[in-house]
Amino acid sequence: MTESIPTRNAYRDRLAAVLPAHERTICLDTDTGLFTGTDFGTAAGRYVNIGIAEHNLMGMAAGLAASGWMPFVNTMAAFATSRAVEAVKIDIAYNAVPVRIMATHGGLSSGHLGPTHQCLEDLAVMRALPNMTVVVPADAAATEAVVDAAIDLPGPLYVRMGRKATPAVPGNPEPPRIGQGQRLRTGADVLLVGCGPYPVLAALEAAEILAGQGIDAGVLNMHTLKPFDVPGLLAAAAGRRLVVTVEEHWRSGGLGAAVTETLAEHDPTRVVRIGMPDSFAGFVGSHEDLLRHYGITAEAVVAAVSRHSSAPHL
Repeated sequence: MTESIPTRNAYRDRLAAVLPAHERTICLDTDTGLFTGTDFGTAAGRYVNIGIAEHNLMGMAAGLAASGWMPFVNTMAAFATSRAVEAVKIDIAYNAVPVRIMATHGGLSSGHLGPTHQCLEDLAVMRALPNMTVVVPADAAATEAVVDAAIDLPGPLYVRMGRKATPAVPGNPEPPRIGQGQRLRTGADVLLVGCGPYPVLAALEAAEILAGQGIDAGVLNMHTLKPFDVPGLLAAAAGRRLVVTVEEHWRSGGLGAAVTETLAEHDPTRVVRIGMPDSFAGFVGSHEDLLRHYGITAEAVVAAVSRHSSAPHL
């Protein structure tokens, strides 16, 4: 798959394809409109739209999961990790039940809707919860792979998706496996670590620019925030003078925090975090507009490497 496809659409289509074959799987929706017109075939009775009731959604899903069902629940990331987070914590995470929280409009992807619908805290919230698996697919193919893996994954799962179409990761890499970082490019000088569609693309573009400057940058797609691939990160960062993280999240608590915590504990390395500053978005714009405005771009990554790397080391 090489064309640009919204990750949420890739999820929708893959779930509709696999639901009929898994009789204990059920899809719970909150009037998102994502599944309007979707043909579930023989599994049509296992699609339930409960309306805009996110807290109830999580409680219902937990009860169904405790009764032997495997619910895929659909809502926006901002609602899953703020409005409904008490039910996620107590009903789902505490009981370690197999609820799949499929969250759309992650990060700045709902830029036109403003801070109420943007979600820049979800990875911090979800990775703090015991028993929770947290995944940020970088493209449509990776999202499809997460849906397939979710069928046999124990415990609860949180998947962050976007809103609009985003490009596929170039090179058609093998779909990533949950819990294993995906090396997209090797490099001896610095390591760029990203998660999510635009940050991973920014890291890859930055690596190309840096190569033209004589700097050999590796790229690691750290799509799984929890469980975090500690051995994979340590292997990719070994011997590098600098690690730069790129994420569509506040710089607190997300990918940059996970990478920094891991390296500080196991192999202290200088880390620079590219992400959203400690502020709400101050204007309304497209997804791409906001990413450019707040410096979550390839150019920002290149500038960070230039500022924080000493030339004799590169």
